[in-house]
Amino acid sequence: MTATDRSIELINAAAQAAADRLAHDIIAYDVSDVLSITDAFLLASAPNDRQVKSIVDEIEERLLKDLGAKPVRREGDRDARWILLDYVDIVIHVQHSEERVFYALERLWKDCPEIELPEDAVRTRGKAAEHAQLNGGTEGEQS
Repeated sequence: MTATDRSIELINAAAQAAADRLAHDIIAYDVSDVLSITDAFLLASAPNDRQVKSIVDEIEERLLKDLGAKPVRREGDRDARWILLDYVDIVIHVQHSEERVFYALERLWKDCPEIELPEDAVRTRGKAAEHAQLNGGTEGEQS
């Protein structure tokens, strides 16, 4: 089984929205063969809490406006260190860069096929490491 066309459409729109808000290291996995609860995961990160919120808000707005999709659940708003958007067909994780490194969700899903994303999203790969180097090797806690 593979992710549905609708799931791919949602993933691509969400990835583009995240890239437009300068998310780091955007990647998506087709998890439909290993999970029955969703087709795909999108992972993205940002160096501070405010940007995590901004990315999530942009994704929600874009998916609603362009595709008529609303999340059935949104978790993690209080701290904005890891916000999860559940659209049933897809689940989006936007994490503070420190949480992204600590939880390493990519490790859990590395055996699942990657979903091809828009070029803007692909170009975000490695941005967290670049940002850390520019900021003296730390990610900063600015909000």
